[in-house]
Amino acid sequence: MKKKFLIPLFFIAVCVSCKKDKTSEETTFTPDCSGSAPTYAATVSGIISSNCAASGCHAAGSNNGPGALTTYTQVKNAAVSIRSAVLNGSMPKNGSLTNAQKNNIICWIDAGAINN
Repeated sequence: MKKKFLIPLFFIAVCVSCKKDKTSEETTFTPDCSGSAPTYAATVSGIISSNCAASGCHAAGSNNGPGALTTYTQVKNAAVSIRSAVLNGSMPKNGSLTNAQKNNIICWIDAGAINN
């Protein structure tokens, strides 16, 4: 009888412990896209490369989340997931983005995520 309760409890504990804690800044971030849209080549690519496409996260061959984020096509195809994860603060898992970086990614995606 105890096993029936302990096994689900164990899985719930594991799932909850794997979530990244969010700060109040991460949960209240609102992008401001009133300026010119950031470009992929000059802005977004560097943020993704240094914060997401790292070893163990979304490097080549990764199966984490949307998979690898090393090319424009991969980033474009994962834009909806990236936007959500950046906006809710769940990514990057092993660090954080500045408000300016969050703003650049979200505004680029909202502007159509074009390869510019």
